[in-house]
Parts: sequence; structure tokens; C-alpha cells
Amino acid sequence: MTTTTPDVDAVVVGAGFGGIYMLHKLRNELGMTVQGFEKGGGVGGTWYFNRYPGAKSDTESYIYRYSFDKQLLQEYDWHTRYLDQPDILAYLEHVVERYDLARSIKLNTEVKSAHWNVDTALWTIRTADGQQLTCRWLVNALGLLAKSNIPDIPGLKSFAGALVHTNAWPKDLDITGKRVGVIGTGSTGTQFICAAAKMVEHLTVFQRTPQYSVPSGNGPVDPAEVAETKKNFDKIWDQVKNSVVAFGFEESTVEAMSVSEEERRRVFQENWDKGNGFRFMFGTFCDIATNPEANAAAAQFIRDKIKEIVKDPETARKLTPTDLYAKRPLCNEDYYETFNRPNVSLVSLRETPIEEIVPEGVRTSDGVLHELDVLVLATGFDAVDGNYRAMDLRGRGGKHINEHWTEGPTSYLGITKAGFPNMFMILGPNGPFTNLPPSIESQVEWIADLIAKADREGLRSVEPTFEAERRWTDTCKEIADATLFPKAESWIFGANIPGKKHAVMFYMGGISSYRQQLADEAASGYRGFALERAAETAGASA
Repeated sequence: MTTTTPDVDAVVVGAGFGGIYMLHKLRNELGMTVQGFEKGGGVGGTWYFNRYPGAKSDTESYIYRYSFDKQLLQEYDWHTRYLDQPDILAYLEHVVERYDLARSIKLNTEVKSAHWNVDTALWTIRTADGQQLTCRWLVNALGLLAKSNIPDIPGLKSFAGALVHTNAWPKDLDITGKRVGVIGTGSTGTQFICAAAKMVEHLTVFQRTPQYSVPSGNGPVDPAEVAETKKNFDKIWDQVKNSVVAFGFEESTVEAMSVSEEERRRVFQENWDKGNGFRFMFGTFCDIATNPEANAAAAQFIRDKIKEIVKDPETARKLTPTDLYAKRPLCNEDYYETFNRPNVSLVSLRETPIEEIVPEGVRTSDGVLHELDVLVLATGFDAVDGNYRAMDLRGRGGKHINEHWTEGPTSYLGITKAGFPNMFMILGPNGPFTNLPPSIESQVEWIADLIAKADREGLRSVEPTFEAERRWTDTCKEIADATLFPKAESWIFGANIPGKKHAVMFYMGGISSYRQQLADEAASGYRGFALERAAETAGASA
């Protein structure tokens, strides 16, 4: 058996929340040689690229951060209920500086290929600028929402104004006083709409699908509240990691239909006033996402709010969803109120589709030419697996990952992939559907523990079995099918990408259950894995 000394012990691809913590664990805590690669010009991942007006997290500030450094939790402040993009980017840059990670990250360097060599048990990594190196461990922190989805619209490239995707917002683009159009009203689109309406001369919203949005409850946070939160961080993080969605509130255990209509409306109103999309879906009643009757009650409450808030009946009609309330929950400061502004107009693409884009703007099927200076594509991402498929990623037998994923992306535990030894994914397919930093931490710590075990015990490679991966895929599908989510057309299942096979993309059993699954796998001695011993170790013990 041929063995070769790798150039580095590990390569980490991506420098967002996942890549930063992984680099710290492997280099600073395990003492490994690690090379990080980041295609962007700075660290931050999603928060580096998404600089569009209104970009922010919709997880509350005090738990949209790392929990592993208790001193950092005490030192670092927040001033609003939700963090804006510049705040999150500054925080991640601070963490990189705190742990001296920048010297191990090559910026502006996209990894184009990663090939497994069965003879050497090493990965060969090649970058867009021609660099090549070998490593024993490959960790892909490519980002859940990182590969832009550019829609195929006739004439798109003919637009004479500024054409921009929200995931690649130019630093020098100022939309103040301009005529701006935006296509898309998902999480990104709704955030952009609320912010842009206050800046532009006129905003034209091209709506593909009406959205259920609730208030965010955003605003300043009193320093006394920050101080009190810091005193209780141990208890707070314990609750977060033992909850379902990890958003910092206690999920409801009450079924919606077990109470009177009057009580339902009172609970909905209370949570509408508190704000937060995940709170409204999971903190009101326990069965909004599973019981059609409960779901219909929540949906009707939001529809009634739209009718109440939006002054123009025709605009209100176009804004009102008629489908299930079963997509990623949205929240904004003043989404529906924005459409009462005189400088905002709504175009329903279901009723008047885009016919073509011309140099002057967007022409819809009713013959109207919407003249624009800036056209913003808030059209989302080829989520979860998009960046993996775009890479020349080849495991055993030289098989590209696409050959494994013809029926949709699969993994074991959202972290590993059969046929790809010594490779890990942070937020890979069928990872947990939660507030992401706590899930990222859980995955990074589990990966680091397995790598440490492999080094301790002289393992040549670790790789999940196809049977373990199949069982995990079945588990994720079974849980998802017990909810209403698969019945809605959503990026959560790949429905936003034309031609993409609909597939389960998330483990929807909650973070507490997910962490238990990880713990059980480790406690079993990694029963779902083939653990190959190095030749010299096997010989010594024979």
C-alpha cells in the first residue's frame, strides 16, 4: 500500500461561520497543519457576499453567534434585536483576528476540484489560479445558501442599467433616488424591498409568489437587557441546543385545535406583536407545520392582517397567499406596510409574466414597459448542493458527486458521504433545519472528534457506509413527510431551480434530536462507518 506525506493535514473550503470554526478546531485545538481557501475577497461567507440594502439575520442577535468561547460571549455586544449584515461581518472578522486565523486562509481563491486517491489515501485539491496541494482531510464549508440562482429570462443580458444579484452586491452600487426593479419576494427579496423603498425614487416589485410574512419586532436593545442575557448565557445555550429550531424561544406543546378560536387568535396576536417568523410558526402552537387545520388557521390570520394593513384592495389581493403556510418562515419590520408607499408598485408575475427584458427595463405580458435604472435579482440560490455539484468533486473510483446524486443529494448525518473517504460537509444535504450557528458548532465539534480519533488510532480513512446513508435519507424523508413542508413549492426541496429533482434537503427532527443522533453515532464507535486502519497499524496489531 502506497503512502505519501500530504502537503497539509487538512483543507477547509470556505470561510463563513462553518469554515472559520473548523479551521480553529483543527489548527488551534488539534494542532494540525490546515489550509483554508475562500473564493471571496474577505471572510464571512454569505455575510461577505450579501451586502444588499436590508440584509440581516432573522435570528435574534444574542444567539446568532458562536457559543464555544464563553469569554467572547461576555465581551462582544449587540445593540439591536437582529444583526444587520455589517454587524455580522464585523463579528466574524473579529473572530478570525482573535484566533489568528487569517494566516491560514487564502482569499480570492476558488477550489475547482478535489479528487480522492485510493492508493495514497489523500485528496488532491486544485484551485482556479492553478495551485495544487494534497491533504488527508477535506472539509467543505461551501455554504447552504451560496450558489446564486440566475433565472433564464429572455433579454436579461440586454438590460442597459445596473443588473445585480443580491448574492453579489457591488460595494459601489448606490440605489438612492433611482428607479429600481426587484424580482423575487423570498427572505432576501422581502428584506431588500423594505429597505430599498425608503431609498429609491420608485420601486417596482415583480412578485412570483405571494409570501406569508410576520413582523420581526426589530428595534434597539437596552444595554441592561444585554447585561442580563450575558449573565444567563449558560442557561440560554442549554435551552437552544435542546430545543427544536434553536431560535431561543420555548416551542409550543399546545395543539391549535385544542383551544377555542378566540384563544387561537389571542395567541397568534401575541406572537405577531412579539415578532419573528420561526416563533410565529413554532412558538404559537405545536402543529402549525403538521396539521392542515392548524396551518389553515395560522395562514388565515396572516391573510386577515394583509387585508387590514394594505390600503389598496387590489394590491392586498395580489399580496395574499392562497397556498399552505409551509415554506421557510419569513419576518420583516414593515413588509406589507411598504406597499402603502406611493413610490412602490407591485406586479404579479402570475397574472402578467415577464415577456422580455429590454435595455430600458422590463416588459410584461400586458404590454407595459417598466423603465428601470437598476434591476435586482433576489432570485435566491441553488441551495444546499449547488456548490458541491459545481465543483469537480470525485471520490472512490473517480466518480463525480453528481453520479451519486442523480435522485437528489444525500449524506450521512448531513456531514459525510459514502464513497468520499476522509471528506466532511458542514451543512451538507439533510443536515438540521434550524438556526444555523448552533448546528454548525455541533457538526464542527463532531467532525473534529472523529478526526482526532482517527489520528489517535492510526486510521487510514473513515467513510460512512451506503447502508447508513440510505437509512439516514429514509429517516429525513419520513420526518419531512410527516410535515406539510413537502406540499409547498419551496427551495427547501429544490423547487426553485427549473429541472432540479425535488428532494428532501433537511433533517426536520430538530436540533436536540439531531445532536442526540450525533452523540449516539460516536458512542457506538461510529457503527455507520467503515474505519480503515493504516497498513503499519494493522501489521503491528496482527
